[in-house]
Amino acid sequence: MKVGFISLGCSKNLIDTEMAIGLFKKNKFKIVNNVEEAEIIVVNTCGFIESAKEEAINTILEMSEYKTKGKCKYLIVMGCLVQRYSKELKKAIPEVDLFISIDEYKDFWDKISTLVNVNDIQIKNICNELEYMNRVISTGDKTAYLKIAEGCSNRCTYCAIPYIRGPYVSRPIENILEEANKLSDMGIKELIVIAQDTTRYGEDLYGKSRLSELLQELCKIDGFKWIRFLYAYPECITDELIETVKRNDKICNYFDIPVQHVSDKLLKKMNRKSTGKQIEDLILKIKSKIPNVVLRTSLIVGFPGETEEDFDELYNFVNKGYFEKLGVFMYSKEDGTPAARLKEQVHHNTKKKRYNKIMSIAREISNKNLASYIGNTYDVLIENLTFDNKFYIGRSYMDIPETDGIVIIKNTEDNLLGEFVKCNITRSKKLRFDWRDL
Repeated sequence: MKVGFISLGCSKNLIDTEMAIGLFKKNKFKIVNNVEEAEIIVVNTCGFIESAKEEAINTILEMSEYKTKGKCKYLIVMGCLVQRYSKELKKAIPEVDLFISIDEYKDFWDKISTLVNVNDIQIKNICNELEYMNRVISTGDKTAYLKIAEGCSNRCTYCAIPYIRGPYVSRPIENILEEANKLSDMGIKELIVIAQDTTRYGEDLYGKSRLSELLQELCKIDGFKWIRFLYAYPECITDELIETVKRNDKICNYFDIPVQHVSDKLLKKMNRKSTGKQIEDLILKIKSKIPNVVLRTSLIVGFPGETEEDFDELYNFVNKGYFEKLGVFMYSKEDGTPAARLKEQVHHNTKKKRYNKIMSIAREISNKNLASYIGNTYDVLIENLTFDNKFYIGRSYMDIPETDGIVIIKNTEDNLLGEFVKCNITRSKKLRFDWRDL
């Protein structure tokens, strides 16, 4: 049977999808990219914030139409949304043939084989649960994510992840290195290390963070040119970690530090472990030790109790231009989280106004940074071609996939896909642009 997948949400969720693809493929199913051809459609959902839940519901309903209008015989829904709202989903969307929560991943194939009536016991018993070593990489020939832990124990008051994914559980370092070696053997050149909080890696297994050690071991593996780690919480970024990034050429000079806010009052209400001053001191330290470092962060506006003074403090902090990359979320009231019970919920219009104000200054800062790159030469990983084949699309060390910027290079008619090339930046474009302008 032909199986089509749709993966929603974060890169951590994508790895679960890749493991599910690997399990179907190992059990002799054919994977197709076009859901119109699929006899089985699998949707891996996100349930992190309200907009993600809405996207998941809409996608499920859209896919259910293929059961009446297309070739689809079975619609399967898995992931975070199912973990949170399994009972409600079963009642609301009867078109779905099977819901699989995260807790049920250990019995994944038992549920699939029962649904689709797999009679070949020998094939059925090859593997039952999702496994890292059997995943099928879906991020191209040269880039892959490497998940080093599940869950989170930080208990930020606005976040539902601990209720969905459970507490922080590190993978043994030996297992991670085994998977990394396999990825290298497959030809992967860019390795992106992820977890809900990478800086806490190993604390539950070894009594201390071993992220620096893990990164150094990954650098020893032949084949990788770029190694990144994402979601580094500020209170856990040590001098050792900064030095590890500085000393190892394979590790991109790129820190993703989700600070969320800088008002001490709000940081405390969020159950964050850093103060505004500690965050600023950390940023200045990183920039002083690694002059060409790129910093990314995520912020929340409209958290319950955020006053104009709190927001002005955040705005002024952003205006200092510390961050080359920045994303902003309007606070989303999530079921079961402590913040959802807080009084002084901020009106949506106020959240939107504050969001627009932060994004406006962030765009100005970004455009200045982009202009400063003109005349510099960078290594660029070529990943794609424009629709008319006139230009290559690539990324520098300053850009993570599907989140940051891209580099556009005129097509020299050489086959550069999947290659690293030296690229001299000649011009920059603000926000969206037309390929024909280049």
